[in-house]
Amino acid sequence: MDQTYDVIVVGARCAGSPLAMMMSRQGHRVLLVDRAKFPSDTVSTHVIHPPGAAALRRWGLLDRVAATGCPPVGRYSFDFGPLTVAGAPGTADSPYAYAPRRHLLDKILVDAAAAAGAEVREGFTVEEVLVEDGRVTGIRGHDQGGRSVVEHARVVVGADGRNSVVAKTVNPAQYEDHAPLTVGYYSYWSNLPTDTFEAYSRPGRGWAVCPTNDDLTLVIGGWPYAELAEHRSDVEATLMETFELSPAFAERIRDAKREERLAGTSVPNYFRTPYGPGWALVGDAGYSRDFITAQGITDAFLDAERCAQALDAALAGKAPYESAMAEYHSARDARAMPVYQMTLQIASLQPPDEQMVQLVSAIAGNQEGMDAFARLNSGVTSPAEFFAPENLARLAGHAAP
Repeated sequence: MDQTYDVIVVGARCAGSPLAMMMSRQGHRVLLVDRAKFPSDTVSTHVIHPPGAAALRRWGLLDRVAATGCPPVGRYSFDFGPLTVAGAPGTADSPYAYAPRRHLLDKILVDAAAAAGAEVREGFTVEEVLVEDGRVTGIRGHDQGGRSVVEHARVVVGADGRNSVVAKTVNPAQYEDHAPLTVGYYSYWSNLPTDTFEAYSRPGRGWAVCPTNDDLTLVIGGWPYAELAEHRSDVEATLMETFELSPAFAERIRDAKREERLAGTSVPNYFRTPYGPGWALVGDAGYSRDFITAQGITDAFLDAERCAQALDAALAGKAPYESAMAEYHSARDARAMPVYQMTLQIASLQPPDEQMVQLVSAIAGNQEGMDAFARLNSGVTSPAEFFAPENLARLAGHAAP
């Protein structure tokens, strides 16, 4: 029997499992491996913005995520100190965001890949990505029993995050890269009810709040990466000092109870060329952005869809591999780059510039303008479209007197 797969996907979380699921549904022979076992947790901001929820619906998985008890979020608020704007982040077809715990979400995704026909191997560690004559041909690793295994594929996809073993092997070109800008810590609080994704912006500080499973609320706060060492010894105290920058929120969280340990993260910012001979990259393996806009899961979903379409076209002979994957690359960057640049600006934690001050002041209290601002931050509307002069003029023209 020919043991060569069409696709081996390394990494089975928010990019890898959807990719394996879609490739399997298209009739390709897929092997999905991950060193983790599921269900298991991972560091994450959790938020699936409405475009990501729409992807789950297209895949037939949104009802399963909702069935975990993760509440739908139909309102985003942005507290800048002097004023707050709040609006609806979605569309008529996809009105809600969700913030499920990762041990629940990732298990749903892995199971969906298996149900679609992908061969799933949990507890599998990839030790080497095999290359012959400049082309990736497979992987060598060991299973959870320690048995050494070699598998081959027409394409090996790295969906294994920022420290991707596939990316390390192929050493893709990296561009638009920036060092980490913020460091963030999060946990879960009880008795902190909200039905809103709440974002708070202060000079040099930021935090966000979102409901998640089990009547708990995710709270994440951060400060400049340059202050990492300064506050590492007492993160909780620094978080509580940060929350005091909004007396109303500080009062709310004083009445709440932290139910789990604090988890921390900081991430580099980069794009990598996401394909080459016999290999591709999706999700954080292909590009990474600061967590402050919580776009990671949504980006991974949409990236996986684009990659699956391109790989299917190439493997099924509908288009040459190079042209199909080049289109995947350009489509990814066209969507992601404007949001990436906006994310870098927000992650600088600088006071809003004069244009933003005028804009927020103009739309405050006007629901159409506030909804538009929420859709910008949820990824429904691209920054290029939102900040187009004619759109800003229209929003200002509809501002409340």
